Amino acid sequence: MDKTFIISWFDKNTVKHLRLPFSFFLMPVFLFSLSQSLSVNWYTTIIAFIILHLVIFPSCNGYNSYEDKDETSIGGLKNPPKVSENLFYATLFLDIVGVLGGLLVSRYFSLFVLIFVLMSRAYSYRKLRLKKYPFIGFLTVFIFQGGFVYLMASSAITTFSVTSYFTINNIICMSIASFFIGSIYPLTQIYQHEADKKDGVTSISYKLGYVGTFIFSAFFFSMATLFLFYYFNIKHQQLALLLFLLIMLPVIAKLSVWFNKVRRDTSHANFENTMTLNLLTSVCMNSYFVLLILNNYYIWF
Repeated sequence: MDKTFIISWFDKNTVKHLRLPFSFFLMPVFLFSLSQSLSVNWYTTIIAFIILHLVIFPSCNGYNSYEDKDETSIGGLKNPPKVSENLFYATLFLDIVGVLGGLLVSRYFSLFVLIFVLMSRAYSYRKLRLKKYPFIGFLTVFIFQGGFVYLMASSAITTFSVTSYFTINNIICMSIASFFIGSIYPLTQIYQHEADKKDGVTSISYKLGYVGTFIFSAFFFSMATLFLFYYFNIKHQQLALLLFLLIMLPVIAKLSVWFNKVRRDTSHANFENTMTLNLLTSVCMNSYFVLLILNNYYIWF
């Protein structure tokens, strides 16, 4: 196939819809997995990181944009440009590159990438569209952007075997990843109630309402923290939990202030406030897991 033809798919609007900076928001799960790995194959880890955050996640963003044809603000993009067929072909190309590139890591990783791509497409595809169902859509993201990404990352970072992977510690970590994703996902939908409704999508946030969304997210964040406490207690690393609570204080404070504003006036449930919280949460969580990774080499706690 002509290389210039492929390059033509990646026009300015297509690249915007891939929302590459949004991958920063999806980074904590990978870093969490890396922080808990007893041994690290840095060659496969770096390849997997690139495939997920620079190829697969952007492709999923782009395909969702292609199916939604959004005209209002979407995650990471306040004013989305018009969608063209180039976006479809670009995402298909990236998916193929991601699955085949995954073979450089392992057959397991490539298979996991394929499963992730298929579930992501099922989430957005008009004739299936899992996202239009509040609880099925939520569970799809809860499982596949949380625990499943943790599993994918683990399969690339260290020696992997399906028969030996699912230990109590790994299951707890996968659960923590899903609870964290479950805590932030409804908040990313809170400003899109009307746009989703017009598109025939009943999001979990719309179903819960503005106040219910915050309560629901707080519950899942609390569950993630409890599981994290139990996990670090097993590992005799209580200081790691204390560090988490300290680093996440700005997020808890920001969320509390935002909740009070939305409770008084729902106009505060807007794109700007959502992205601000997303960015703050990602900065804090990425920083925390980087510290845990460094602790694997320089034992501080």
